[in-house]
Amino acid sequence: MITRLFAAALAAITLSACATIPETPAAPEPVTLRIIGLNDFHGNIEPIRRPIRVMDDAGELQEVPAAGAAYLASAVAKYRAQDEHSLVVAAGDLIGASPLASSIFLDEPAIGAMNRIGLGFNAVGNHEFDRGWRELLRLQEGGCAKYSLRDPCQVESEFPGAEFGFLAANVITEDGSTLFPPYGIKRFGTGDAEIAVGIIGLTTVETPSLVTPSGVDGLTFADEADTINALVPELVEQGVDVIVVSIHQGLYTKVGYNDKSCGGVSGALLQILGRVDPRVDLVISGHTHNAYVCDYSAIDPSRKFLVTSAGYGGSMLTDIAVTVNTAAGEVIAIEADNIVVQSEVRGPDGALAPANPAFEVFPANAEVAAYVGRYVEASREAADRKVGVISGSARKPGPATEETRLGNLIADAQLAATRSAGAQIALMNNSGIRAALDPVDGTTVSYGDIYSIQPFGNLLITRSYTGAQLLALLEQQFDGESFLQAFSPSEGFAMTYDLRQPPGDRIVSATLGGKPIDPAATYRVTMNSFLAAGGDSFTVFTEGSDSVTGPVDLDAMEEYLRAVPVRELPDTGRITEIK
Repeated sequence: MITRLFAAALAAITLSACATIPETPAAPEPVTLRIIGLNDFHGNIEPIRRPIRVMDDAGELQEVPAAGAAYLASAVAKYRAQDEHSLVVAAGDLIGASPLASSIFLDEPAIGAMNRIGLGFNAVGNHEFDRGWRELLRLQEGGCAKYSLRDPCQVESEFPGAEFGFLAANVITEDGSTLFPPYGIKRFGTGDAEIAVGIIGLTTVETPSLVTPSGVDGLTFADEADTINALVPELVEQGVDVIVVSIHQGLYTKVGYNDKSCGGVSGALLQILGRVDPRVDLVISGHTHNAYVCDYSAIDPSRKFLVTSAGYGGSMLTDIAVTVNTAAGEVIAIEADNIVVQSEVRGPDGALAPANPAFEVFPANAEVAAYVGRYVEASREAADRKVGVISGSARKPGPATEETRLGNLIADAQLAATRSAGAQIALMNNSGIRAALDPVDGTTVSYGDIYSIQPFGNLLITRSYTGAQLLALLEQQFDGESFLQAFSPSEGFAMTYDLRQPPGDRIVSATLGGKPIDPAATYRVTMNSFLAAGGDSFTVFTEGSDSVTGPVDLDAMEEYLRAVPVRELPDTGRITEIK
């Protein structure tokens, strides 16, 4: 009996004890943060006039009509909607080297478009300094103070400024502070489910050599990796779960725009990444205008971050999913894909360019389209502005191998614009000459006239090549069988070729100033940024060194025409074919 009573009492005590023990709360579920990465928008508020060329994961080149702020807005909205928490981050060069409708208005419409797209932060790039750091401050803060030759606030009487934050962690002013905040912190959710993301923004340390010196007077540019590493502990101290670096410096790869292998990776960013604090989770990059998603742990297993870039001009975005264990305050997974922003592009006849069925077509966002339309309409007056006088009309090349006075004029203008960078030769691709220079009265040239010739807003790039590389580059003009294309060369350069010879042996002679090109010597050559990236299959252009970025090709032409009362069209005779 006693034993039974004791057992019953013990059971009652045990049940009572169980009843008072609180249940262990369940661990919070992982939370996904959606980050949309952008870079190198360059004021492309309208679709890019020439279809972009992208290499798919199968190694095939695809042509796609792309970009335009209204289409980018729709694409961004779609991919942000995948998760409750989202953020848009850009890696610089939102502005500068922009098409007419944006650049003529000091890129105010590019800022306004990004306000409407919902950009959160932008790391300054080198082109943000094209008109000087004081003008850049105006774009952030708003207002109509004048810091350049062009008048601000021509369309919006009170320009409101950027609703997103510029970041400039390594841009130091004379008083030792940064020009813009070094980082931004964004918090999502509440309680145990809160996510805090920190974004460090910075530009290439080479910025002073890439812009007009007056644009960065009084500023110094600190080492990128040192700057990042000094800020990571500060972000950790503030409870940040996700550390993002947005940097205007980039990579080159030899694989498709969405290939994750980092195949053939190269570029100045590599040296920076190898020194970066391993606590960084994601690097959004730019500057090279390449598109890639590179898992850097394949290169350095101790640094488990992704490195992304979305090409050029708003033609792509990077869709990034960051999964966070909020209980531990750590990232447990990151996935990213580059998305081509296929848009509706109309040709000169007003007809829509055919869509590429391999890519989604995004509709135009009505609000952004209307905003862009105001600036496009206002730019028409600028198109009628007189920029110079020429000695007569100049037709564009017929066959792509044809030498023309117009092509030589363009090359001469580009040489003149980059002599300060040491240029000795300028080479223009004939396929990039999109119209004849045919003024209404036969001689007076308008801005619209020169814009129709070179509508792509390419930058001029000057690089060093050995004579052997230069000769190899010249051979690439004639190494195809179905399509051949000669360059329009600048004054002082001459070339003779013979298509009867086998590919690789078709350049009979090439001279500069009457002297044969010396394979062992070094030459400074200027080309547009399309060619500099290996466009039109001129891959040798990518092998140059000591690169210096110059003005937009269109600005170079305008300055060249304005320099004299009447610009004489250069004669042909720089290129000779042996038949």
